[in-house]
Amino acid sequence: GVVDFALGLVEQGVELLSTGGTAKLLRAAGVEVTEVADHTGFPEMMDGRVKTLHPKIHGGILARRDNPEHLRQIAEQQIPPIDLVVVNLYPFRETVSRPDCDLATAIENIDIGGPSMLRAAAKNCHAVTVVVENDDFQPVLEELRSNGGSTTEQTRLRLAARAFAHSAGYEAAIATWLQGQLNDDEHAFAETFQCQLTRAQVMRYGENPHQQAAFYVEPDSNAGIGATEQLQGKELSFNNVADADAALECVVAFAEPACVIVKHANPCGVATAKTPAEAYELAYQTDSTSAFGGIIAFNQPIDAALAQTIIDRQFLEVLLVPSMDAATAEVLAAKPNIRVLVGGQRL
Repeated sequence: GVVDFALGLVEQGVELLSTGGTAKLLRAAGVEVTEVADHTGFPEMMDGRVKTLHPKIHGGILARRDNPEHLRQIAEQQIPPIDLVVVNLYPFRETVSRPDCDLATAIENIDIGGPSMLRAAAKNCHAVTVVVENDDFQPVLEELRSNGGSTTEQTRLRLAARAFAHSAGYEAAIATWLQGQLNDDEHAFAETFQCQLTRAQVMRYGENPHQQAAFYVEPDSNAGIGATEQLQGKELSFNNVADADAALECVVAFAEPACVIVKHANPCGVATAKTPAEAYELAYQTDSTSAFGGIIAFNQPIDAALAQTIIDRQFLEVLLVPSMDAATAEVLAAKPNIRVLVGGQRL
């Protein structure tokens, strides 16, 4: 976490600046830190809305180290350069995901100073390192230790790109949520639609062996193949994802127990019935030949008996279910190559 990262920075001789809450946390852990208010000589105000929006912060971040005029100006104004910026933004997405969140609460969780520092540091990445993800803490520390207390230009560029992407996603989430509050008929469809995807996997190849492919997902989504959990089986291929997506989109269209069998992105068997077992039987009998090596999706959990029936009867690439109990998982474990995906159906 941030405390361990701060301790590692202090070991490298880094002097730390922090806003009030984080400074209190660091001091409690025995880390020496200077509060931003003491550094700027200007107190936090407006319930924390104005903390880091100060020339002594942004001047220290934005000054180009290779520009003599910039260096003269910050020296004249007694602004020390800032070489590393670490920011965790206010949890806007988490806040608005709560059912009791109102407009006032959402507004107070829109970070202003954090994104401003991120963007300033990323813009000046020729000299400033910016960290916005906790999983970068350890790699940055290791590079500082092995590189004489500095990061490489390539690392700074990579982290700058990550910071701008993070900031863009944050702003998009705010815009999307605010547009969703316009619930009159005129605004039934938003004027703009923001979508930011994160790379989840680089495939061995695309639809065909000579093509390249990667799988990108919407991080906060609770529906779709990207929101499923893979319980077993080999890594998903490009065609697995395409076929599984087709099966999932089809099966969730039904309220009653349903089974969908897909081959080459086309349903070769779709059925509804009183139980998942009956639905599977009907779907399988629709085209039992094409069902071989296909993708099977259910919109309700299956039991161990049905799982046994399926693996005894046919070869399949992927099985999708909304949830799974331990007994069913144990049956499927006998066929470890079957890719079992759970969830992604907003149940």
